[in-house]
Amino acid sequence: MSTTTTTTAIPTGTWNVDASHSSVDFRVKHLGISTVRGTFRDFAGSLEIGDDITTSKITGSIKAASVDTGEPKRDEHLRAPDFFDVENYPEITFTSTAIEVVDDGEFHVTGDFTMHGVTKPLTLHAEVTGSEQDPWGNTRVGLEAQGELTRSDYGMTFNQALGSGNMMVSDKVRISLEISAVKAS
Repeated sequence: MSTTTTTTAIPTGTWNVDASHSSVDFRVKHLGISTVRGTFRDFAGSLEIGDDITTSKITGSIKAASVDTGEPKRDEHLRAPDFFDVENYPEITFTSTAIEVVDDGEFHVTGDFTMHGVTKPLTLHAEVTGSEQDPWGNTRVGLEAQGELTRSDYGMTFNQALGSGNMMVSDKVRISLEISAVKAS
């Protein structure tokens, strides 16, 4: 009996997300005609990369109250019980459960995504964008990841039907991560 090891474009070890050089963003349709973009300002994450990428572990957490769409009144509404309900559900988390190699440097990362007190599987398409040593001697790796979720699956059902048949806020939310991670010593 033989076993195969799936290697990765990311060297083995522990990598910590550098939030000052990373972003966690989302996009959602408003009134069915325009896209509202937002970001989370407070987040953390790590990658535990082994010799076999399929056994590696990726985790992340977001402070829901750090949501920022550039419109203070909307952000306050997003923090309220109609949406994130940050007083009762202060964190959004992701813990990988499976990593599948798609191509050289491309992966599907499936994990338990918890938001608004509900945990469901979520798959992100991730791509390694490169690695480099920074001027301070740190080894860094870049990753981009995208996915989509249905907010009503997480108990976020606030909405309003419009006369055209469109809804005020789309149920589909697109997620985009741009990550710079630093290898731990």
